[in-house]
Amino acid sequence: MSLFASTEVRPRPSKAATSSDMTARVIPAGSVPPIAAKTADAFDWAGPNMPELRRRLPRLATSSFLVAGDIAGYLIAYFVLVSLLPGGLEGSLVERTFAIAALAAIILYASAGLYPGYRLHDHEHLRRRTLAAVKVAVLAAFGAIILPEGERLLLATIGFLALGLIVQPFVHWLARGLCRKLGVWGERAVVIGAGNLAPALVAHFKDHWQYGIRPEPFFADTLEALPDGGSSIAVVAGDPGSPIPDLAVMRRKFAEVVLLSDTPNLKVSGLRPADVGGEIGIRLATCEKSANSDLVRRILDLAIAVPAMIVVAPFIAFAAAAIYAIDPGPVFFRHTREGRSGKPVHVLKLRTMYQNAEQRLEALFRDNPAMRAEWLSHFKLKEDPRVLPVIGHMLRSSSIDELPQLVNIIAGEMAIVGPRPFPEYHLLAMNSEFRAKRRSVTPGLTGLWQISERSNADIELQQQLDEFYIDNRSLWFDCQILFSTIPALFKRRGAY
Repeated sequence: MSLFASTEVRPRPSKAATSSDMTARVIPAGSVPPIAAKTADAFDWAGPNMPELRRRLPRLATSSFLVAGDIAGYLIAYFVLVSLLPGGLEGSLVERTFAIAALAAIILYASAGLYPGYRLHDHEHLRRRTLAAVKVAVLAAFGAIILPEGERLLLATIGFLALGLIVQPFVHWLARGLCRKLGVWGERAVVIGAGNLAPALVAHFKDHWQYGIRPEPFFADTLEALPDGGSSIAVVAGDPGSPIPDLAVMRRKFAEVVLLSDTPNLKVSGLRPADVGGEIGIRLATCEKSANSDLVRRILDLAIAVPAMIVVAPFIAFAAAAIYAIDPGPVFFRHTREGRSGKPVHVLKLRTMYQNAEQRLEALFRDNPAMRAEWLSHFKLKEDPRVLPVIGHMLRSSSIDELPQLVNIIAGEMAIVGPRPFPEYHLLAMNSEFRAKRRSVTPGLTGLWQISERSNADIELQQQLDEFYIDNRSLWFDCQILFSTIPALFKRRGAY
C-alpha cells in the first residue's frame, strides 16, 4: 500500500467544486475528479455473472505468467551451476533434488501471496521469497541426514536456491511487464480521498503500476450510485478525523476495501501498516526499538564496510590524485553533521568543490536571485559554480565522493542504510519534531530518498521520505534499499 514517486495530476472540472461540507458520511463530490474513462481491458466483458470472473481470470493469467517466470529463473540457476561445476552436478538424483526444491519454493511463494503479489512493498516481496528459500533449505538439510550423498546435495541445493533468489527478481520484472502489455496486470480500484488526495494517489498508482492498482477517482453523490460490476477494490485515504463513506455499503459494493496508511512521499493518515494476525486492524505505532536488531545491523555494517573499503581504496586514491591536480590542497573534506542522539558526526568526503566554495556561493546569490531560490528549496544547485570541473561532477553524480564515509561506518558513527546526515543549515529548514525523530536512528550512507528522488527531492519530500523510512524501518527494508542503491547510481537520475 505504498507508492514511491510523486507526480502532479490536473483534476478534471467537478460539478460540485464549491462544496465544503465535510460533516456528511460520504466525502463531498467536489473533493475529487470524476471517474476516469474506462481503459482497454482484456477481460472487460458484460453480463450478470461476470464481475467475479473479471477479477479472477486476470489474476489467474497473471499468476500463471509469474509462476512461469519463477520456473525460468530456477532453470537459469540450474544451467549456471552446471556450467560452473560441470563435473559436480551430473546425475538424475541432483536434477530430481533441484526440481523438488524448486517446486517446494514455488508452492511456498504461492502460500505467501506472491502470485500475483499485488499491493506489497518491494522489501516485503524480498522477505517472503527469502523466507521461502530458507524453509526449503532447512528441509534439504533434514534430507541430507537421510540420503547417502546428502552433504553434496545440501550444498548444491543451497547454491541453487540462492542463485534463484538473485535471478528471479529480474525475471519477475519481465513477467509483470508482459502482463501489463497484455492488459491483465492489476485490478481496477476506486480511489476515495478527502481534499486533493485522490488525484495525487491516482497519479501515484498510475506511475507505480507494479502495485497492481488501476485507479479510478471516485465521483458520485453516494456509494449506492456506483454501478455494479465496476471496480472490485476501494482504496480509501483521508486526513485524521475526516469522514469516510459508509463501510457497510462499501463491503457490499467492493470485494476488497483498503484503508491506506502513509506513503513514502504523500501524507495520508499518519497510520502505518500492521500485520493483522488476530489484531482488529491498522494500529497507531512508533518504530520499535530492539537491541537485537541494532546488533544485527552493526554486524552487517561491518561485514559490508570492511571488505568494501579494501575494494574501493584504489578508486579513492585515484580520485584524490585527480582532485589535487585540478585544485591543489586537501583532497578530503570533513563536515560536522548531527548523528544519533544528537552526537556530532564528522562526515568524511572527497572534496568536489573549490577551496573558496563559500565565497563563490555568496557571490552567486548576490547576482542571481533565482539560484538563491533553488538553493533554499533543495540546498543544492544543478549548475553549481563551486564544483570542480570534470572530476567534481563525475564524483558527485556517481556518489564516489561519499565512499570515504565507509570509515565513519567502521567507526560506528554511521550505518550503511539510514537517513542521510544533513548539515545544520539543512536541518534548520525542518521542524523540531522531525529533527528529534531523525536523532532516534543512526544516519546512513544510503537511504530511501537517495534511491527514489536523490537531489530532485525538495525539503518537504525529503522529510516525508525520511519519516516513512524511520516509521517502517526493518532489516528487510534496509536490504531492499541497499539492493536498489546500485541501479539508482547507474541511472544517475537527480544526481548533481
